[in-house]
Amino acid sequence: MSLTVELPALGESVVEGTVTRWLVREGERVRRDQPLVEVTTDKVDAEIPAPEDGVVEKILVAEGETVPVGAALLMLAVGAEALSAAPVASGATRPSGVSPQAPEGRAQRAEGERSHQLEGERSSSGRATAQQPAPRSTPVARRLAEAEGIDLATAQASGPGGRVSKADVARAAEPRRPAPGAPSRERPAERASRPGYLEYRIQPGDKVIPMTPLRRIVAEHMVLSKRTSPHVGTVAEVDLGAVVRLREQHKRAFRDQHGFNLTFLPFVVHAAVRALREHPRLNASVVEDAIVEKRAIHMGVAVETEKGLVVPVVRDADRLSLVGLAAAIEDLGVRARSRQLSPDELAGGTFTVSNPGRHGNLYGFAIINQPQVGILRMGEVVKRPVVREVEGEDAIVIRPILYLALSYDHRAVDGAPANAFLHQVRELLEGAEFEL
Repeated sequence: MSLTVELPALGESVVEGTVTRWLVREGERVRRDQPLVEVTTDKVDAEIPAPEDGVVEKILVAEGETVPVGAALLMLAVGAEALSAAPVASGATRPSGVSPQAPEGRAQRAEGERSHQLEGERSSSGRATAQQPAPRSTPVARRLAEAEGIDLATAQASGPGGRVSKADVARAAEPRRPAPGAPSRERPAERASRPGYLEYRIQPGDKVIPMTPLRRIVAEHMVLSKRTSPHVGTVAEVDLGAVVRLREQHKRAFRDQHGFNLTFLPFVVHAAVRALREHPRLNASVVEDAIVEKRAIHMGVAVETEKGLVVPVVRDADRLSLVGLAAAIEDLGVRARSRQLSPDELAGGTFTVSNPGRHGNLYGFAIINQPQVGILRMGEVVKRPVVREVEGEDAIVIRPILYLALSYDHRAVDGAPANAFLHQVRELLEGAEFEL
């Protein structure tokens, strides 16, 4: 009996994933819950486990290939007969840098079949030519070769197992790159087919860095968000003087009791959650020709990791105290950076707060995390001179100032409710009525 292992839904709005590394080979015996393959989406890196004990019958997707949710990844033979016939594997993972033979073999067989078919068609018209199968290469090398217009067969392979590597493609492309100021070798028709100002020709000394699967998918989703939502932005200047005093009073005791530092982020998230209760239009999604205001408040908190930005979600954030929010944010941040989040912890957010940290600069407008309609971005907390009334007189004083920038979807939210929401966030922070 055979089971099909499919790409599962790895988070809300995730529609596809890229196979980054196979952890098993065809013919290998695997155990239930053993990781089979590593997959990258725009929200999470995940390992797909074996649903049952069995034997890897057929790998259906090659490394570097992007497939939709629900696509078949692998065929798994299960049952006593399959297990008794298969040898026990010596290890669950293959050596680093070596791809499984099955997908590569399939790719070469498919290429050979296409070449054979093409040869037959050309033979029938009297123009027969010899076709060679595509050389073995790494996924990064294939992407770079496509971008550079390089035939992989012209690159001298130096990678593991005789594969064409990224460096091999770069060396093959070097003679084709024009010297600075040299005329382009493109045909006039090719140049006319696209605006010249959109093109950049790689120059000697340029460093070519192919996008990782995660970076490429994130880029696609950011472009999709800008195309989907008419983004509008508004900014508030927040005097954090009262919050700073409150934090300083409890900072040491908080760390001793909870084991981590109390930052400004939980204060901003808590204020945003309280404001969302009063302004539900910011806690919504556009669904076809309707606006859905959501009852639950699930707060996404953007976290920077070594592989890029991820947005874990604090569930039912409106039911948590400031301390509870701080603990939840700390836990999700630690596990995001150590790649221990589950897909469910990255799905279902209804609003997002983004904190670039100490180097957030004055302020910046973030791109909305679809299908939400708003995202609040923090700037740096910086001491600035401001005018305040002191004993009935205007005076210039020094205050810790934070700029909060709200991006919102103008399809669902007009300026008045958006500005009212941000104003309330500001008032809550300046009032600093938080329990610690």
